[in-house]
Amino acid sequence: MKFIHTGDWHIGKLVHQIHMTEDQRFILQDFIRVVAEEKPHAIIIAGDIYDRSVPPVEAVELLDEVFSTILIELNTPIIAISGNHDSPDRLGFGSKILRNKGLYIEGKLTKNIKSVVLEDEFGPVNFHPIPYADPAIVRELMDDSTINNHDSAMKAIINQVKSDMNPGQRNVIIAHGFVIGGESLETSESERPLSIGGSEYIDVTAFMDFNYTALGHLHSPQKVAVDKIRYPGSLLKYSFSEARQKKSVTVVEMDKAGGTEIRKVSLTPKRDMRKIQGKLLQLTDPAIYKDTNIDDYVMVTLLDEGELLDAIGKLRGVYPNVLRLERSQLKGIRQTNGKMGSDYHRKSKLELFREFYEAMEGDSFKDDYKEILIDVLSDIEKEERGK
Repeated sequence: MKFIHTGDWHIGKLVHQIHMTEDQRFILQDFIRVVAEEKPHAIIIAGDIYDRSVPPVEAVELLDEVFSTILIELNTPIIAISGNHDSPDRLGFGSKILRNKGLYIEGKLTKNIKSVVLEDEFGPVNFHPIPYADPAIVRELMDDSTINNHDSAMKAIINQVKSDMNPGQRNVIIAHGFVIGGESLETSESERPLSIGGSEYIDVTAFMDFNYTALGHLHSPQKVAVDKIRYPGSLLKYSFSEARQKKSVTVVEMDKAGGTEIRKVSLTPKRDMRKIQGKLLQLTDPAIYKDTNIDDYVMVTLLDEGELLDAIGKLRGVYPNVLRLERSQLKGIRQTNGKMGSDYHRKSKLELFREFYEAMEGDSFKDDYKEILIDVLSDIEKEERGK
């Protein structure tokens, strides 16, 4: 059995007020190419298909185009669940009718998880899709007052799945959440917290009895404790904290005994998201940027000292998609401002200007400058007295 594990598409997402739909259309076409080349038995989408519960029209249209191509032209079944960004009711609409066409979408959690059974040359493989649900919903659904966090909620659901599961067959769990187990996992700024105070974490041991666990929620491709429990990561970079990540989908090949061979297949975006730093004249020098994709989404850290005139305008003249601009020296300025602010009323104008100058320039205020400033302040005071 070969299947492609993906998730966290976040169709309709805004990044720094930029609509990502065009970039998502491009990367999803590349995904379709991978599906056509790999010819899997199924596609697994582990939640967060949309970025918000009420997606924009263009996001719905894009998903319809992609699903239609995969189901009709490539004749490949899709098994998908809702994530914490999705609306369970909207995502699951028409799911009973669509099952006959090979589209298995579980939007809303039910007490009895209905498995999807697909066959290969070795027999059945049971896919158990668990849509995302808050612990309070699971507590009410299971009528279990001991469920008070994501870990206890997932364990109750897994126990329900196991009660109807045939352990002699191959079994795959599809879930969406923050699963931990041993080593620390790579997270990013674009992942919305599921809860406050650590109650979002799910212990990896809950999934050990399954041949493969297809997870969604974290945006970096990675395993959790063992190779058979994995996040595929998001299709695109959605924050600059993901700049170093290599985006991909996970191809899983399962043998007769349920053992898995896993590999990542990279995807090529229309625009990368990356960080650059240097002085303004360097970054706008053709010799520096000629071999790069200047249309990438970039975060710029300027290393110049002192004031700059229209830095963002000059940068966008070269890099049209500058989404974020920082000045490295401003970190020191913010620290100094905190120290200056508490007793500024006790300081003379000369002292205040000296501290401001040293914060801006990162250099000492020389005696020559002091004499000039004294003369300037004296002239200002004379003008004020004469009014």
